[in-house]
Order: sequence, then C-alpha cells, then structure tokens
Amino acid sequence: LAVMNDLVTLTLLGVRVVLVHGGGPAINDMLKKVGKESRFVQGMRVTDQETMDIVEMVLVGKVNKEIVGLINQAGGKAVGLNGQDGGFIRAKKMMVESETEKGKLLDIGFVGDIYNIDPTLIHHLDAADFIPVVAPIGVGEDGQAYNINADLVASELAQTLKAEKLVLMTNTPGVLDKSGKLLTGLTYQEINALFDDGTISGGMKPKIQGALDAVQHGVKTSHIIDGRVEHALLLEILTSEGVGTMIRAE
Repeated sequence: LAVMNDLVTLTLLGVRVVLVHGGGPAINDMLKKVGKESRFVQGMRVTDQETMDIVEMVLVGKVNKEIVGLINQAGGKAVGLNGQDGGFIRAKKMMVESETEKGKLLDIGFVGDIYNIDPTLIHHLDAADFIPVVAPIGVGEDGQAYNINADLVASELAQTLKAEKLVLMTNTPGVLDKSGKLLTGLTYQEINALFDDGTISGGMKPKIQGALDAVQHGVKTSHIIDGRVEHALLLEILTSEGVGTMIRAE
C-alpha cells in the first residue's frame, strides 16, 4: 500500500505513471497447489498450456485486481489491463538459449517475445488521468495468450511511450557487485562487463536486460530499486541521491 501511495503522490505532482506488474510468487503458490513444479530457463518460466492458464488466472484475475484496488484505495484512479485488451501487446513464441549447450535454442512453451505494442489505449487512459495497471500477458496472431516477463513488458512499453524513466522494483538494493556492494550508477559498457563475468545471472538477467534496452532506445534513465525501502519510488525519482542503481546509455 505504501508503494501505491507513492504512485498516487507522483500523479498529483503531474508525473504520468504506467504500472506493469508481475506475480511470480503467487503463480508459484498456485502451481504448487495443483501439483506442478515451477521451472525456469535463463530467468524465464517454462510455460505449458496448463501453466499458461494458471498464469492468466493469477495475474489477471487476482494480482491485477488487487493492485488496482490498492491504488484506488490510496486515492488514485487505476484501470487494470493485460496485453490481450485491444490486442495492444502483440507477441510470438520466445526461444531461449540453453544454459548448458551454447548456441542451442530451447522451446519453453507459451513464453512471449514482444513484436509490437499499440500505445493508443494507454494514451487514452493517461489523457483521462487514469493509472494503467498492466498484467504482462501478450497475444499472438492466432489468439494464443503468451506469458511475458514483466520487466521486459515494462521496458518495451517505456520505449514505445518515450518515457523519461523506467523504474524496476525488486527485493534487492539494486545491482550488486561480486562482493555484495551496491553499484549506484552504471553505463551500457559497465553493464555488459557484468554480464560477461557472470556478476549478473539468473532472474536478474531479464530485469537488467530490460533496463539496458530501454536506455539504448530513447528512455533517458533506468532505475533498479528495492521496493521494501519506505518511499523508495519517491526517493529515486525526486531526489538527487536516489536509493538504487541508475543505468544510463553512456
């Protein structure tokens, strides 16, 4: 609820906000209840059709509605969306590189790779002072729903909207070096070096890659912050010191 209050405060200050959310822990819990194991490759959830049905149920039917309710409770005006609404997030099957065999591509099911975002719906909501809350599900040409990493949706949407900032909230202080020290400011070249030496791995890879892609394609800065810190969003956006890692193009 504290984060939602921060979002509402930003809108009152004239900042136009779009929120993209994930829901990994809630999906894991539901899969466990039905006896399915959660598996990941390169930070991406392996998603067969049964898993996709559960992902939709949890993200759209539960998490999205809860976030919308919290923002409205905090005094904002939120509207829940997913990429199937108006077909505004178009996706195709994503193939990922094997973690054990270099160059080998793996089919991990209905995991989506975005190829087009139509921002019309977001623009209409922004113009009416609503806060769009987007669940990271896309739709294929055949109507198939795709599970898309939330950080990648946020990155692509920020690029499409020509956003000033992309802020990714997580449960770590930001990007850490191998000794656990917070790296507060990083360039494109420095991030690539951290990929190459294995400092950035696992579930952080899509998050950092999304932040990197954004600043390479017009977003001025990407920020990775710890959502557990009180008022982290306001501190990162409205103060010069910030609380996490800021990534810039150069």
